[in-house]
Amino acid sequence: MSGLDSTDVAGLLDGLFRQDSRRILATLIRLLGDFDLAEDGLHDAFAAALHSWPREGIPSNPRAWLVSTGRFKAIDRLRRQARFAPLEDLPSPPSMDLADLEDQDGAELEDDRLRLLFTCCHPALSLEAATALTLRDICGLRTEVIARAFLVPPATLAQRIVRAKAKIREARLPYEVPGRADLPGRLSAVLQVVYLVFNEGYASATGEALLRPDLSAEAIRLGRLLLDLMPEPEVMGLLALMLLQESRREARTTSEGELVLLEDQDRSRWDRGLIEEGRSLVSRALAIASPGVYTLQAAIAAVHTEARDLADTDWTRLLAWYDLLARIAPSPVVALNRAVALAMRDGPEAGLPQVDALLEGGGLASYHLAHAVRADLCRRLGRTAEARRAYQQALGLAQQGPERRFLERRLAELQP
Repeated sequence: MSGLDSTDVAGLLDGLFRQDSRRILATLIRLLGDFDLAEDGLHDAFAAALHSWPREGIPSNPRAWLVSTGRFKAIDRLRRQARFAPLEDLPSPPSMDLADLEDQDGAELEDDRLRLLFTCCHPALSLEAATALTLRDICGLRTEVIARAFLVPPATLAQRIVRAKAKIREARLPYEVPGRADLPGRLSAVLQVVYLVFNEGYASATGEALLRPDLSAEAIRLGRLLLDLMPEPEVMGLLALMLLQESRREARTTSEGELVLLEDQDRSRWDRGLIEEGRSLVSRALAIASPGVYTLQAAIAAVHTEARDLADTDWTRLLAWYDLLARIAPSPVVALNRAVALAMRDGPEAGLPQVDALLEGGGLASYHLAHAVRADLCRRLGRTAEARRAYQQALGLAQQGPERRFLERRLAELQP
């Protein structure tokens, strides 16, 4: 490709970085065996491309060029750091030229991000460290966003990532997909990471965009890879859950990006192909074994996709699924969702005492959606003053733009 000036190349590289930087980084980690060295090589490669592509033209395989350049830049960096060491004493990454990388591009049965995912989720690391490291280095989420998801200060989260990288390096943890005998014990952390990535794309924790389709698509892609590798019920359940939730994406916001509640969504905009695939996976998972956490959540999501509208929802069946979920994985959020289903079936007066008990227990005091649920139930009961106070509490905790504007509209509707 020729005829591009520096501005054109900068735009092209910006797109490549957004789309492919995590893939390139994962490959560099495999080739170099070090997270930080690979990240330095990644940034050096993009800088080199910005300098050389306007003069020399765009390579036929930009991704392979960036990997090759990043690898050699990293080796040069090692040489500079050990300038008095003999060359043969330096670390020796696998020999590989640009042609080798072009042959491998897209042809690996288990791609590098899947290998990296299992490395980041190695049992030698804590679950918190594994999740944070994966979200940062596989998916490219900012430290601040991950810290908010963990409810810890960004500095604490950053140190967690640093320590995890050091442990991988010092313990020489293998960069590989584990053998089938070891897979079951490694799967729980991997599934949790994938679902956290999906959730950040499906309902972003902060910012002005409710949705980040690139992240939800990445999580679904990782889910499909995991299912190919290990067709276990909970892998099916997780992929089903993501597909069923993703099926509603187009209906969850207005054309201006504002939040649309489930009860107000145009269900004709739901993706029927994703729904059918998700339901099929739920059925398969339930037929194989007793349902796990992800399969139960997928079964709950499937009930919603069967209803023509909110009034047509089978709330009794939903309550049964929530009861089962609460038995195997009790949590305040599960109890809150069950209270909502109870209120939808039996009226707000049935659900409100349960929500109040959860808030009084303290576990959901900082969870804005719990206060929003209480506000909605009070609103439906005509307890306007209480509803306003609860909406104000929810608004004080919410950090997502469309959610904040929705809460503000609700408050405005309740002004005397």
